[in-house]
Amino acid sequence: MFRRVVRASKFRHVFGQAVKNDQCYDDIRVSRVTWDSSFCAVNPKFVAIIIEASGGGAFLVLPLLKTGRIDKAYPTVCGHTGPVLDIDWCPHNDHVIASGSEDCTVMVWQIPENGLVTPLAEPVVVLEGHSKRVGIVTWHPTARNVLMSAGCDNLIIIWNVGTGEAMIQLEDMHPDVIFSACWSRNGALICTACKDKKIRVIDPRKEKIVAEKDKAHDGARPMRAIFLADGNIFTTGFSRMSERQLALWNPKSMEEPISVHELDTSNGVLLPFYDADTNVVYLCGKGDSSIRYFEITDEAPFVHYLNTFSSKEPQRGMGYMPKRGLDVNKCEIARFYKLHERKCEPIIMTVPRKSDLFQDDLYPDTAGPDCAIEAEDWFDGKNGEPILISLKNGYVPGKNRDLKVVKKSNVLEGKLAKKAENTSPAQSKASPHPWKLEELLREVKSLRDLVTLQDHSTPAQDHSLVGRESSVRGQPLAKL
Repeated sequence: MFRRVVRASKFRHVFGQAVKNDQCYDDIRVSRVTWDSSFCAVNPKFVAIIIEASGGGAFLVLPLLKTGRIDKAYPTVCGHTGPVLDIDWCPHNDHVIASGSEDCTVMVWQIPENGLVTPLAEPVVVLEGHSKRVGIVTWHPTARNVLMSAGCDNLIIIWNVGTGEAMIQLEDMHPDVIFSACWSRNGALICTACKDKKIRVIDPRKEKIVAEKDKAHDGARPMRAIFLADGNIFTTGFSRMSERQLALWNPKSMEEPISVHELDTSNGVLLPFYDADTNVVYLCGKGDSSIRYFEITDEAPFVHYLNTFSSKEPQRGMGYMPKRGLDVNKCEIARFYKLHERKCEPIIMTVPRKSDLFQDDLYPDTAGPDCAIEAEDWFDGKNGEPILISLKNGYVPGKNRDLKVVKKSNVLEGKLAKKAENTSPAQSKASPHPWKLEELLREVKSLRDLVTLQDHSTPAQDHSLVGRESSVRGQPLAKL
């Protein structure tokens, strides 16, 4: 697989350790949907897990400190009518999460400050535009309220969540199912892996393919592609002999890979998680019981095997904590949330150091929660690099503002509103079925006539009202 050469690296001795049982999240019915997403999303405040749900789709959102056994009646986020396939926390607001589902919609949710107390069925906004199930949702890394979704209709949509609008639709670029979609570090480009075995680099605002590689991996099983901090692309896939592979590509010349390696013959899809600060890639295979990690450098063979964390049970999914959620005092460089069949188990990756001082080399400035630009600026063509923060004194979360959606009315709605304004108040209050209103008015009139008739009659005459009516009908109008 890799030449076992002793190589100087500060990450060579990184070791993984699962937390004790009382720090796990127990009795969770993890989703059984056959879709190759991670089923878990984590940020410094919450862990979200897609679960089995009858009659629709749901996911749990738990405060990080709510460990132990989770009550079956614990409230869920349950607004989808089909199973949830993917979830992603907003990088600029730790209380906002997006979900994609088999019901063809994307929903964006605002989680209360201390987590859920009652089931959450009302999203902040529902984004409708896909005609088939939505398997991928991912937020823009530096622009506020920009969200990308990819569906089984082979369509990528980029949304302005602040207005609930589909701003960019990338059609006819992918002839088959999209396996993965990833933003570049500043969000100017996206790279996708498709069932047609092509890796594509796309400029979404110009709606054109900048670079592509056919048969990046020869195998028919799903591929994954992610951008690295230097702009190169890291892919995982399968060879023609069904061996799992990883490869490194330069998007400026995609003819040949910079580096390609065979791993093993397992059939689980490799999910890559990348730490841009340390240039370490962690590979978690679905159904595997291990996490492999590699360091990527500028010297051959470019992708250096570091180590493997192994456990007994296979993983159903995996969540990856952003750097600002880690404990810098314990030299923690990564934390995973491994999904079993009935529980979620945090796994901590640590670099052994004797000193208690802050380790500058392990924690360079990392991407913070502030956005670099607003959605409108990005759609207008501007780019913004991530705003970095120091972790020297630990990450202190600021106050998150609520997500506000100001929907712009479309032309059709505007015309309908104008038409309604021009109608008279009587017309505007009218029932949608005019015949019902006429019937009601007739009944009211007959009742009024009857009451008037009774008021004018004397008590002695009351018993013969019917007779009087019949005699009245026969007399001339003048006598009445």
